[in-house]
Amino acid sequence: MKNEVVIFLFIDALGWELVSRTGFMESELPFRRKVEMQFGYSSTAVPTILSGRPPAEHGHLGLFRFAPDHSPFRFLGKIAPLMVPKSFWNRGRVRHWLSRIIARLYGFTGYFQLYQMPFSKLALMDYCEKRDLFAAHGMEEIENLRDLLIRLNVPYHISDWHIGDRRNFEAARQAIGQDKKFLFVYTAELDGLLHQYPSPPVADVIRQKLDWYHDEINSLFRLCTELKKELRLTVISDHGMTPLTRTVDLKSAIEKTPLVFGRDYGACYDSTMFRATFISPDSEKVIREAVKPFESSGHWLSEEEEKHYGIYRSDRRFGDAVFLLDPGIQIVPSDMGAKPLNGMHGFAPEDKDSQAVVLSTEEIPERVRCVADYFSLMKQRIDELER
Repeated sequence: MKNEVVIFLFIDALGWELVSRTGFMESELPFRRKVEMQFGYSSTAVPTILSGRPPAEHGHLGLFRFAPDHSPFRFLGKIAPLMVPKSFWNRGRVRHWLSRIIARLYGFTGYFQLYQMPFSKLALMDYCEKRDLFAAHGMEEIENLRDLLIRLNVPYHISDWHIGDRRNFEAARQAIGQDKKFLFVYTAELDGLLHQYPSPPVADVIRQKLDWYHDEINSLFRLCTELKKELRLTVISDHGMTPLTRTVDLKSAIEKTPLVFGRDYGACYDSTMFRATFISPDSEKVIREAVKPFESSGHWLSEEEEKHYGIYRSDRRFGDAVFLLDPGIQIVPSDMGAKPLNGMHGFAPEDKDSQAVVLSTEEIPERVRCVADYFSLMKQRIDELER
């Protein structure tokens, strides 16, 4: 019987362009391929990776959605007028700690951040990631990776996404020593760095982080050699990072119309897309007219595009219409931030800087072409284990 361990190492924001420029781990991971990202952000990509299902099925697109009848934040909406001055409550550190308090009060176990969502609008908003996506039944009726591993009775280890990269590599080494057969190792720190230092050129701090990953990965190889285990390693990512080119103030254009938020329309202003809900009879016409000056910087998604990207739902859970910005252009201010970031993801999956990557010690099946395909690849590797 083979003594082997299968590891899937998730490196957030490790894009194809960055891997191509740096030659990251070419000798150790010779089988490599460009992979199309899932339309949306990490809040969309992670549940897709963990289930193999598109957003239309798992229900996660932006973190927030306009949904007055499903909002858990009605009490916060009532006390919003008391939260003055706004300059204090909009500080990043204040919102970070307030997010932690709200998550605990509401019993949220998933990733929760208020970002710059206005408190006055919270009572009309729902939040998609109330549950820990990595936990058993974390995606309700949809089977996720942990559910699969439990069902197949595989000795496994899944990283704790709450802790940093270093501790997750330490935990992975411990799991190998404990004879776990399948490991899903989660690392997120590269994403934060690339938001500040997108390439090209590749910044020294990014090269240093890649070198650190290289050393940590090689420590896994050495440990497996010492324990006489065969390591079958696959590195996956969710997206790349697109450098900022310019910004547009689409939010102000909408708010200058005579329409009233919550009565005539609903809106979510993500960093790279605007999601609109039309309530009153004339709202669609007014909003589309207000967006016209920005059509040189983006476009409204057609129904065919929504279906192609896996985000079309007949119940319009994600909004009645989605306006997507061209690669490199950010909505500022948005519900995500008052200032632009040097790099951003969430553009069209075809954007060259957005392409994800899969790197492996063994051949990658031809069917693995987008991040949703990782789940079937993980299941294949699990089925190949002798246990």
